[in-house]
Amino acid sequence: MLAVLVCVLATGACGGDDAGDGGERVLTVYAAASLTASFEELAERFEAANDGVSVELAFAGSSDLVAQITSGAPADVFASADQSNMDKLTAEGLEGSAPEVFATNTLQIAVPPDNPGEVSDLADLSDEDLAVVVCAPEVPCGAAALALAEAAGTTLAPDSEEQSVADVLGKVRAGEADAGLVYVTDVIAAAGDVLGIDVPESDAVVNDYPIATLADSDQAELAQAFVDLVLGEQGQAVLAEAGFGTP
Repeated sequence: MLAVLVCVLATGACGGDDAGDGGERVLTVYAAASLTASFEELAERFEAANDGVSVELAFAGSSDLVAQITSGAPADVFASADQSNMDKLTAEGLEGSAPEVFATNTLQIAVPPDNPGEVSDLADLSDEDLAVVVCAPEVPCGAAALALAEAAGTTLAPDSEEQSVADVLGKVRAGEADAGLVYVTDVIAAAGDVLGIDVPESDAVVNDYPIATLADSDQAELAQAFVDLVLGEQGQAVLAEAGFGTP
C-alpha cells in the first residue's frame, strides 16, 4: 500500500521499516517536493507490478532530505531537484548506484488567479510593497531563484524564504503572497489555483534532477528496479505529462 511520509525534519522522524504488515517488502523513496504528484503515480504503478511491495514516499526540500540521509534515516532511493545536493551524498559515500539525471525543470512566477499585485515580470518581485515568497538559498528552487534573478539583472525582495517549493506554492495558493517563484511543474499541478507567468531568462537556469539508490539500502535490487522505472519509458511519460523536461 502506497504511503506518503510526513518528514519531521528536526527530529529525524522520516523513514520506514524494511518489512511492513504481513511481511510485505517496503521500499522507502526520498524525493524532492516538486516530484510529489509524479512519484505518487509511479509508486502506484511500481506496487501494481511488484506483488508484496509497499512504497513509502517522503517528500521535502532536497537539502532537508540529504540532512536526514546523512544522519542515518533509512531510505532506499533518493531523487534530488539539483545536482549539488546529490553531490553531498557522493562526498559521504552514501550512494549505492551512480546518479543519473531523469528530468529537468525551470522556474515560473506563480500568482493568485486574479493577480492582485499586477505582477508581469521578474523585476516586479523587487517591489517591497508586494508580498513575495521564494525558497531558501540552500534549497534547489532557492538557488535557482537567485541564479534567475542574476540572469535577469534584478534583485528579489522576498518577505519569506521557505524550505520547499511546496511551501512557496502553498502561500500563493492561500492568498498569503502576491507572487512566488516555483517550478513550471508546480503551476501545472496546481490546476488553475495559481497563474503562471513566464520568465524569459528561465531557459538559462535549468535544474537537473538526478536519482540514485542508497548504499545502506537493504532492498538494493528493488531500489534499482524503481530507479529503472523512473528512467524508463513509463517514468519518462509520467514526468513529461507533469511538465518536466527530458534529460
